[in-house]
Amino acid sequence: MTRLTEFAPPGAEHHDTLTLLYEARQKSRLLVRLDSGAEAGVFLPRGTVLRDGDRLLADDGRVVLVRAAAEPVSVVRTADALLFARACYHLGNRHVALQIDSGELRYLRDHVLDDMVRGLGLTIEHALMPFEPERGAYHGAHNHDH
Repeated sequence: MTRLTEFAPPGAEHHDTLTLLYEARQKSRLLVRLDSGAEAGVFLPRGTVLRDGDRLLADDGRVVLVRAAAEPVSVVRTADALLFARACYHLGNRHVALQIDSGELRYLRDHVLDDMVRGLGLTIEHALMPFEPERGAYHGAHNHDH
């Protein structure tokens, strides 16, 4: 079985891909099936979170590109900066992982959170999209640019 034990340099040519949901990308020890069908084991330092575009180095020298899988998310879009800030505040206060873009907010679909956000006066769309939440202010599990 192929072992993925460290990060390859950003931009390194890859030989295979690994598409994972966000929940799986948060695990540092994981048995996976690469997109080619080959089995592999992920063995990274505890606390590592894989990001879309990361490259992992296999024990045989091959490079595997990590891809964020599409998953059910709630999407909030607004041009109202105050409403946007309120939604981010209330979701963040509940320690919800958030993907924050200009005027767009995503979180893993949850009907209770959707009801709360609607209560703030915002509209929710449901979609299947890759989820890449903010790292958080104190991240540092690995140290390279994307």
